[in-house]
Amino acid sequence: MPHDTPLISTIVAGLVLAFIFGAIANRLRMPPLVGYLVAGVLVGPHTPGFVADQSLAPELAELGVILLMFGVGLHFSMRELLAVRFIAIPGALAQIGVATVLGWVLGIAMGWSTAGGIVFGLAISVASTVVLLKALQERRLIDTERGQIAVGWLIVEDLVTVLALVLIPALASTAGHGGVVRDPLVRLMERLLGFDPGLGGVLALTVLKLGAFVAVMLLIGRRFIPWLLHRIAYTGSRELFRLGVLAIALGTAYGAAKVFGVSLALGAFFAGTILSESELSQRAAEESLPLRDAFSVLFFVSVGMLFDPRALIESPLPLLGTLTIILVAKSITAFLIVIAFRRGVLIALTISASLAQIGEFSFILTDMGVTLKLLPEEGRSLVLAAAIISIILNPLSFAFCERILKPAFEARLIRAATGPLSPASVLPVETALSEPEKTGSHREGDLLPTTLTGHVVVVGYGRVGGIVVSALLASRTPFLVIEDADQSIAQLEAQGIEVIVGNAASPDVLGLANLPQARSIVVAIPGAFEAGQVVEQARALNPSILIVGRAHSDAEVEHLARLGADTVIMGEREIARGMIDRLRHATPALLPADVALQPATSPGS
Repeated sequence: MPHDTPLISTIVAGLVLAFIFGAIANRLRMPPLVGYLVAGVLVGPHTPGFVADQSLAPELAELGVILLMFGVGLHFSMRELLAVRFIAIPGALAQIGVATVLGWVLGIAMGWSTAGGIVFGLAISVASTVVLLKALQERRLIDTERGQIAVGWLIVEDLVTVLALVLIPALASTAGHGGVVRDPLVRLMERLLGFDPGLGGVLALTVLKLGAFVAVMLLIGRRFIPWLLHRIAYTGSRELFRLGVLAIALGTAYGAAKVFGVSLALGAFFAGTILSESELSQRAAEESLPLRDAFSVLFFVSVGMLFDPRALIESPLPLLGTLTIILVAKSITAFLIVIAFRRGVLIALTISASLAQIGEFSFILTDMGVTLKLLPEEGRSLVLAAAIISIILNPLSFAFCERILKPAFEARLIRAATGPLSPASVLPVETALSEPEKTGSHREGDLLPTTLTGHVVVVGYGRVGGIVVSALLASRTPFLVIEDADQSIAQLEAQGIEVIVGNAASPDVLGLANLPQARSIVVAIPGAFEAGQVVEQARALNPSILIVGRAHSDAEVEHLARLGADTVIMGEREIARGMIDRLRHATPALLPADVALQPATSPGS
């Protein structure tokens, strides 16, 4: 491989290997993040073969951190946090406190400094937002109470991490650990005062700089950034809009670091937070997503390059201690906190499983600790090894909570009940422990399917499914809805509509809808892959049932039709039909009635 193109070779090797091992990890039902880290290990200096440029990798990683934190800011939702603030804020703070203390104790036992132990404890106390969201999305828990509490919990952890990114450099500068260059403003304060301001003075100066940065962002950035983005949007150039979003993210991060002395990550986070208040935030997130994903992958690859696999052999006991804190101590602490707030066993189990891993913020904190000479290299190796192992084991944590503990608690409920129990009277543990009893709905824990026959099954109660349901109600057609979002379920039950709670792609859930005796099924969910699973299972259960689906592209139309859908409606085509019908009424000669559009269904449907 040529040696005169280190940047190109590093990026190419990193992305290609990340893709290969990310695909393998996904195939093994693990987060692709595991594959990215493995790719980094393979191109790192601690394994044979090609070694990526060690000087370029940190800079690429820094870009990844900036865009990663910008994305976190874009998706930061104060509304979601406030909705679960009474459990997420105290719960997350208590769990972080316990894990940090345990990490500090482990660090002291290994002979590290107090500051190093604290940084290490903070690093293993915060879970990965990327891993959590993927786990919740796979189980369709994002819109449930469990998912909202877990996301709110992670938002608090993100905010604590942001605060740590501000305070850790201040703590390091008070003693100049390992010859770290002190803050220029600290040196200026020493000359003006004639003495060392100490920890209190440095922290006060840090808070002052942070306050100045926040004030500028709120007073100027809050107005200027959305205004600038709107002006760019008015040009109609998608390329300029995408470039503008990236310029705002990178420019704000760099300016914050140079002018106010705050970290690049913090500047990017605030830029995303300010931009999230604009109505263009969704478009900004979509346009910046490809580059954010690419550099985030390079960040994880660069982190993997720093991992020395020998740490697994040379430090087995410290690694075991680190994993015990992450997998056991954090989970038990979170479980007890949720139970103390009387939120139910399944919610407690979900939060426990969600926190039994560490990821991107742990890497950022440890990297800062090593750079500032607070944390030894051994600490980074322990965090990297623990992250890889905990992320691999995280799906097993969810499976353990869902498939082993849940039946045990349901059995306890049955034994504790008085009087004879019919199968239909046995409620799932989440309903029994954490929610009021809901009538008119079927859950995966129920043993009896619906009694409807000759009915219509509607999958999804969103914007499309809601219109279909209104039409079925008006025509008095017997029907039921399959839905898993708590808010939608509550709306359906308030109207007395029969609802099956769960993911329609699950055979157990779909089996409760009595499809062999149903007249038709409307698959109104937007995801083509999940909708395809529903269509395929529905056709297998009832070869003669009418299946109607929705799609956003010709490829999705063909995909659903190939799996058995009779009719697939594509939104853009129907909008075009409506426009042309209106034009025909206004100017019949311009658009004769015999001018046909492409059909809304795939060939042969």
